[in-house]
Amino acid sequence: MSEGGGAGAGEGAEARRMAEVEVAGWRDWGPYLAERAWGTVREDYSADGDAWRSFPHDHARSRTYRWNEDGMAGFCDLDQRWCLGLALWNGVDPILKERMFGLSGPEGNHGEDVKEYWWYLDATPSHSWNTWRYHYPQAAFPYERLVEENAARSKLEDEFELVDTGVFDDGRYWIVTVDYAKASAHDLVMRVGVENAGPEAATIDVLPSLWLRNTWSWDVDPGVVPSLRAEDGDVVVTLPDEERLRLRVDPASDVRPDELLFCDNVSDSARLWGEAPLSPYPKDGIGDHVVSGLDTVNPEQVGTRSAVRFRLDVPAGETRTVVLRLSRSEEEDTGADSLSVLAERRREADEFYAGVIGRDVPADEAVVARQAFAGLLWSKQFFHFDVRRWLEGDPTAPPPPPGRGAIRNGDWPHLVSHDVILMPDPWEYPWFAAWDLAFHCVTMAHIDPGFAKQQLVLLLREWYMHPNGQLPAYEWDFSDVNPPIEAWAALRVYEIDGSRDQAFLGRVFHKLLMNFTWWTNNKDHGDNNLFEGGFMGLDNIAPVDRSTLPPAVGVLEQADATAWMATYALHLLEMALVLTDRDPVYEDVATKFFEHFLSIAASANDAGLWDDADAFYYDVLHLADGRDVPMRVRSLVGLVPVTASLVLEGTRAPALTEFMQRARVFLERNPQTRQAIHAGDGVARDETLLALVPPERLRRVLGGVFDESRMLSPHGIRSISAWHRENPFTVEVAGTTATVDYEPGESTSGLFGGNSNWRGPVWFPLNALIIESLRRYDVSLDRSHTIEYPAGSGEQHTLGEIADDLSARLTSLFLSVDGAPRPSDARYPLLSEDQHWRDNIAFYEYYHGDSGQGLGAAHQTGWTAIVAHLILTRSR
Repeated sequence: MSEGGGAGAGEGAEARRMAEVEVAGWRDWGPYLAERAWGTVREDYSADGDAWRSFPHDHARSRTYRWNEDGMAGFCDLDQRWCLGLALWNGVDPILKERMFGLSGPEGNHGEDVKEYWWYLDATPSHSWNTWRYHYPQAAFPYERLVEENAARSKLEDEFELVDTGVFDDGRYWIVTVDYAKASAHDLVMRVGVENAGPEAATIDVLPSLWLRNTWSWDVDPGVVPSLRAEDGDVVVTLPDEERLRLRVDPASDVRPDELLFCDNVSDSARLWGEAPLSPYPKDGIGDHVVSGLDTVNPEQVGTRSAVRFRLDVPAGETRTVVLRLSRSEEEDTGADSLSVLAERRREADEFYAGVIGRDVPADEAVVARQAFAGLLWSKQFFHFDVRRWLEGDPTAPPPPPGRGAIRNGDWPHLVSHDVILMPDPWEYPWFAAWDLAFHCVTMAHIDPGFAKQQLVLLLREWYMHPNGQLPAYEWDFSDVNPPIEAWAALRVYEIDGSRDQAFLGRVFHKLLMNFTWWTNNKDHGDNNLFEGGFMGLDNIAPVDRSTLPPAVGVLEQADATAWMATYALHLLEMALVLTDRDPVYEDVATKFFEHFLSIAASANDAGLWDDADAFYYDVLHLADGRDVPMRVRSLVGLVPVTASLVLEGTRAPALTEFMQRARVFLERNPQTRQAIHAGDGVARDETLLALVPPERLRRVLGGVFDESRMLSPHGIRSISAWHRENPFTVEVAGTTATVDYEPGESTSGLFGGNSNWRGPVWFPLNALIIESLRRYDVSLDRSHTIEYPAGSGEQHTLGEIADDLSARLTSLFLSVDGAPRPSDARYPLLSEDQHWRDNIAFYEYYHGDSGQGLGAAHQTGWTAIVAHLILTRSR
């Protein structure tokens, strides 16, 4: 199946819907609205590049966004011409609750951090069904206290969270649930339920909101400006292409609306800058009207922002529901009852996921997988960024400050994005990241392989990939370097999709050839097959900032960068061999990557990265004065080499005459490279294992890793060995002493990485890659090849059994065993034990290396969602 379509493994109506998803337009409308657009690089027009201060949260309600919109529980179309979301007011907050609140990077004692509680409970890949849940305090939201308390805390202290303020005590909060269901591709039902969890009756304003993204303020001649207006109690949308939409209150609502409110999606210039108003009814007009009773909404009921206001009085423990319906005018009368549509789409979602997850997966793990998929689907966002236009400025705005291109992204003027992309996190990381996206796609392939393939192809297109072959990292610095795992992701997506779509594989392969060449030309300083690369996604796991080491100090040859390139060569080799089935010409390029892998593996093992005494791989700093300093930090950096493995099927050999002949010649001329080739003696004896870490060396490496007092935690492999708790590593570089020790939780260092902490917490992506590689070793090795696991236990296990246990340890982060709190939320009994909270799973960025408590971004479902992939692929 081509990458444009792709039916998942699910069953029933949703699976059939996915087979026609492109033709029928089921993806035209989806949860593509970001949850934060303020504080992003795109909205930063400052002279110093301080994005957080350039567009703070305080501006968000009043200032028009240039590139995309944000909101709560939002849907929009593929071009984000219109947005549908939710606003709330508890009667005491100083502002309308239109978006999630959190601290900017400089405000948090561990970096940016959202201070709200909401969850993505369900979603289908066609977005025929989506469910979102939010807990909103009935007391005044403690905006100032959250800022002040966190500002007063050091990096040695925990973050001060919303639950710490006491606003949820006595159950005084609203449980807000938003369900979306499509009667057809362009006929959307929105149901908002508000439950009063408190001990007494309370009142809340619920304001489903429909607005238009401002696309008309940035050009001298904007053309036809879209509009909203009231008509017979509905909100009617007229778009520039004359398409019309209608938002109406459904008869299924418990109450009728109190009023329809309209303002303009233009900045409140008087409030923000003390300038003449652009409109008497600016962007914050609805909020000011609801909260303060001001005359800031248009009495003519026209504009580009609107809200349907319901004022609900809800007794304790009861729920009130409002239902709305948005549809294209010509498709308005589908004849389908809204409540029936909601019930039917929920039933179809159950049917679909029963097929995806399977009936042999334990019920509690199935819940984890389904919510992980939901978080992934809700993390799709419309991402709009024209870098050249951003650098040069808009014709209707003042020119950007001089030297803007020198601050960031000046070398990427070709990059133009106007796409729906899977984001790492809709609030803390509301922008694409190349290697994050690769992990997203592997999990997505289980439910929507067509979309997964489209995403992998997208970043390889000429309007993303640099002309020199580099892939853009992320908007904060497109020139930064992420691990090159796109080939791995493409292969896994290809396999999950049934190993049929060689056209997709070939399309990816051709672009990755350019990227591989960029790596070899730019990150192999000594042309010795030992690679640099910078932080490589592992942020501050090293004692020095690996991205900014001056050449005058020396060159850092990295164990992980070298291993990533070995892995890259193996994956391109595997791709080339697969593609020989349709075109023998690929056999020739397969030889190139076979030889390249063997050369890299030989250098990694024989040129200083391997420490035989410690049985581990380390970075080596080559100082300008001629000294070599091994960075003896036992961390994931030294474990990435374990992921560089590939099983070659012996049955393919007879058809690969030229490849086999060239391989023999190369090995005869380079006998030192043979150590990376291992004849199969396990389950499949006709297979050959290519591995950077030889099996006998692997046993020694893993012996230390699988020690529970070192790298093996109850919930997966730690990022750094707990051995460093008592044995910190110290090195002097350029007159400065740098130290690495074991930090199981949030980072106490200001070194590059901020709150992206790799110095101890458990992190899912590399755990998943290690698990996968252990399975490959297991297939090739004899059953007698066992390892003591855990170290010191006296129990011997195969690598396959160990892979299963590691997978189970990671999954256990989200499970309650014998009534105990799930480890990821155990710090707060409210989240892990209360009946209103405990079934709502948060997928954090990383997890405490000792306790398993979730840390970092609270909605990093983008890559932590790979737990669903682990659940579906674990041996049973």
